[in-house]
Amino acid sequence: MKSNSSSPSPPGSDKNESSGDSGEKTEGVTLITGDPKKAIIKLSGPLIVAMILMSAYNLVDAIWVSGLGGNALAAVGFVTPLFMILVGLSNGIGAGATSAISRCIGARNQEGVNNTAMHTLVITIIIALILTVILEIFLNPVLSVLGAGDTLGLAVSYGQVTFAGTILMLFTGAAYGILRSEGDTKRTMYAMIISAVVNMVLDPILIYLVGWGVAGAAWATVISQALVTVVILYWFLKKKDTYVDLSWKYFKPDLKVTKSILGVGLPASAEFMVMSAVTAILNIILVQVAGTDAVAVYSAGWRVVMMAIIPMAAVGTAVVTVSGVAYGARKYKNLRIAHSYSIKVGLAVAAITGVLTFIFAPYIAQIFAYSPETAYLAPTIAAFLQVMCVFYLFVPPGIMSSSIFQGVGKGITSLILTVLRQLLFVAIFAYLLAINFNLGQQGVWWGIVAGDIAGGIVAYIWARLYISRIQRQV
Repeated sequence: MKSNSSSPSPPGSDKNESSGDSGEKTEGVTLITGDPKKAIIKLSGPLIVAMILMSAYNLVDAIWVSGLGGNALAAVGFVTPLFMILVGLSNGIGAGATSAISRCIGARNQEGVNNTAMHTLVITIIIALILTVILEIFLNPVLSVLGAGDTLGLAVSYGQVTFAGTILMLFTGAAYGILRSEGDTKRTMYAMIISAVVNMVLDPILIYLVGWGVAGAAWATVISQALVTVVILYWFLKKKDTYVDLSWKYFKPDLKVTKSILGVGLPASAEFMVMSAVTAILNIILVQVAGTDAVAVYSAGWRVVMMAIIPMAAVGTAVVTVSGVAYGARKYKNLRIAHSYSIKVGLAVAAITGVLTFIFAPYIAQIFAYSPETAYLAPTIAAFLQVMCVFYLFVPPGIMSSSIFQGVGKGITSLILTVLRQLLFVAIFAYLLAINFNLGQQGVWWGIVAGDIAGGIVAYIWARLYISRIQRQV
């Protein structure tokens, strides 16, 4: 049986409530409260597998839909921006939960752990209900504004089913965040594997065999999320072997707890939107200097880049948990260790990934240019990928520094760094090199690299100064 802390500290507080931690430590909690280096490595592995699988199933999903024709694929494309908002919110709420709960674990505040987890669920339900109503009512006019045109009917049929499952998407994101907060990334991996496999199996059945067309792809997604939701609820409510105890008896409405979650969750969601914004800006510049072919090259190549940085993103996700625990426990030395070690691991991964990408770039490019109509793009895609090998090397300082700030509850700082790194610096350098220096699309490519370097340096210095400052306060 788990008993509650007798004197809980507010989530995010750096007050160490050493008394009253009577929660039974799980393997995950023991891991994240121990050696930060070991924790980062062990948490990252399952996250890498999970993230790669999720990327793979999104690709497979698009392949199956493409078999229905261009209109069906376009219809899904028009819904995608709205869908990505949900993905951003799901990831953001999960990040907020991870940060707030891990800080409570570090402070040995069992009551705070359970109450924060319940607040996460309440916040998730409220946001999901509001968004479901808005999206279902205004879906048709919004898609019309986005330019759906002749594909409007298909887009609406896909979107109505997809957004009916909003609660499932947001819940799974929140649940993943709760599990990560207690160092349980294995179950997160298992849940994502179930979701990906079920989705990939159901896609051809519902799209073609049942004959639901594009709506079948949406149903496959919703059903897979529903199944995962059942599995997660079984873990929390029936098996009850998690450190977090989900029960309404622990729920005590507290504005501080809400702020602790949303203070990281909302900026983390906004970071997702920033990434979409920089893509739109770069597309505009590319069209201006090199035409639509340049956009096709960037779009295809960037998919590879996103896959390549998944291991680094996974390490960053692990850092959120480890730094949150360290902050809650007032073990600020571990913040410095986590920051330095995660960057070293990220750089090692980046170096290996960069070498492999550089060598195999011509072959990877053929995947996106296998038809006679697109074969001429292959050399340019390969050249883009080889330039991005330099980009990889400067990703870790930015990601790990932002993760540190998310972990300690400074979501706004993380957002500012993301805006600087991914939007401001990249956009400025891309514009200058492509237009002012007349380098064309290669100017955009090197602008991405230069912006990443500048942003990474700023993020690294900011994080080190912050860690040094709080260490002096001890």
